[in-house]
Amino acid sequence: MVGTAHPTVTAKMAAKIQGVNMELRQLGKSDLRVSALSLGTMTFGEQNSEADAHAQLDLAVSRGVNFIDAAEMYPVPPRAETQGLTESYVGSWLKHQRRDKLIIATKIAGPSRGFAWIRNSPRINRQHLEAAIDGSLKRLQTGYVDLYQIHWPDRYVPMFGATGYDVAQEHDSTPIAEQLQALADLIKAGKVRHIGLSNETPWGVSEFVRCAENMGLPKIITVQNAYHLMNRSFETGLAEVCHHLQVGLLAYSPLAFGWLSGKYLADPNAKGRITIFPSFGQRYAKPNVPAASKEYVRIAQEAGLTPATMALAFARTRWFNSSVILGATNLHQLKENLDSAEVVLSAEVLEKIEAVHKVYPNPAP
Repeated sequence: MVGTAHPTVTAKMAAKIQGVNMELRQLGKSDLRVSALSLGTMTFGEQNSEADAHAQLDLAVSRGVNFIDAAEMYPVPPRAETQGLTESYVGSWLKHQRRDKLIIATKIAGPSRGFAWIRNSPRINRQHLEAAIDGSLKRLQTGYVDLYQIHWPDRYVPMFGATGYDVAQEHDSTPIAEQLQALADLIKAGKVRHIGLSNETPWGVSEFVRCAENMGLPKIITVQNAYHLMNRSFETGLAEVCHHLQVGLLAYSPLAFGWLSGKYLADPNAKGRITIFPSFGQRYAKPNVPAASKEYVRIAQEAGLTPATMALAFARTRWFNSSVILGATNLHQLKENLDSAEVVLSAEVLEKIEAVHKVYPNPAP
């Protein structure tokens, strides 16, 4: 797949890890090959203990996962008392592993979200980038990360449920060229191998690549954005941009905070992030979410699949997706999610999914 912007279901490489087949996919134009399913860690330190975290990591790796995604902000919801615990839990596990067999990603927190406890309000500038990576490496107990991502832009953009660009909210921000120069120096120092973005827009992805090419600086290889059956907004704009610029999608929230598992249809008060932290998942508190969820759950059940399996298989097999980031709070959930690794949806199921999408397009953007 060298020189190919994105992996496809028909052009795949299989890695035999502990007897388990797991598809590996190239990230952008880099030398990184990541598992089609990866492990997200944002529950570590809030909903999951250190022992829970290690058990999840062990299970994921035993099933062929080689890509672990963290962030300095985690766990969520973010709190001063817990910030950094996620990386620390990953680090206490990582120090006992073969580092060269794993791909570790983390993120620097962006500005404008009130996280004063992170370096007295984080920014994406040289000072904060250097402090952030040093803190992350110390907590992760490693000398480098394979992928370092900007968690959300330094500039204003609508995100986390906001859908319209409001020019009145623009504010001073670090120029993208300056961000890239500082990131390039982290790469030169050996602390970072590759760089990526998260919660980005088509303009942002294009501008980061344009600046890198014009200045001879390292190019981003990934963008980590929400993508699932109820939020396919990546397909409009970003898919085209990322295809031509050879930037891979890392899809987060593939189960829409549990809505695509069907558990909130059976019990609106079911234990989960939506009910435990109601202020954190506002993008899922929109009017068409329950109705769309009901239809997707119905399609899965008629096909003899669990709703979660169908949702994960859909996200995994999109042509532009490099890896689907799994998030679970217990081993039973994680096992079910991992079991979706080789499921391919039938043409009939895909047609039904498209029919629902036409009625309820992106109810949780």
